Amino acid sequence: MGSLFNVVFRIVSSLLGILMICMGGIWILQGLNIAFLDSFMANDKQWAIWGVILALFGVGQLVWSNTRR
Repeated sequence: MGSLFNVVFRIVSSLLGILMICMGGIWILQGLNIAFLDSFMANDKQWAIWGVILALFGVGQLVWSNTRR
């Protein structure tokens, strides 16, 4: 039972990290006005900074979930 929980937790944690990286990328593209979407985030550098931070947390989450025992 314990190893099954670890496998499921690793999968869920990895998916969460990937989702954070994707959301951060979207925020970066919208903040730099590259995504060509009309939203309140378009051409606002603050959202690009938040996107970088979120993407870095996502990378950390992905690394942490796949390197722990």
